[in-house]
Amino acid sequence: MTQASLESVLTPEVKAMIGVKGEIVECWGTVDEEYLRRFIQAIMDPDPLYWDEEYARASRYGERITPPIMVSYLPNRLPPGEEDPVTRAFRENPMSDGIGGVRQRGGLPPIPTKLVRILNAGNDIEVYKFPSIGDKIRYQSMYKDIQAHIGRDGTPFLTVVTETRYWNQKGELLCITRAATIRR
Repeated sequence: MTQASLESVLTPEVKAMIGVKGEIVECWGTVDEEYLRRFIQAIMDPDPLYWDEEYARASRYGERITPPIMVSYLPNRLPPGEEDPVTRAFRENPMSDGIGGVRQRGGLPPIPTKLVRILNAGNDIEVYKFPSIGDKIRYQSMYKDIQAHIGRDGTPFLTVVTETRYWNQKGELLCITRAATIRR
């Protein structure tokens, strides 16, 4: 492994992507009862803070809350008539992995690299405030970090960390998610 191997994937063009932000996007719809019901059923979390008004009012939150990770799924709610980006990716490239070629609203520009295989390398979330029923959610993504590494087989690869911030209609920061991917 050499410095040249690392520089072959962490080019100046790739380094220039660090800090690049997507547009601020307002999610379609609001945090509503039906979306909450479906979400907590899907994640199988029966916490009464999500559905029992009386229980939630007596809690330290004083109101019902929603699972903090729920806001990170709201960008997938599409307005009526908008084409599903995963379906579009498969139509444009039948060999799509359903991740790399998917262009979401507010998505980041592609990283100029010859490394096309994308693997999930982990996620984390910082929660600042739980979303409330009726909240309108906005988000913005950015490339937080990109680093080059050498694999056990001696080939270079990239780790890319994408950070997304979510706010409600009052401008209150709800959470920050970070998604790391490996580009091979």
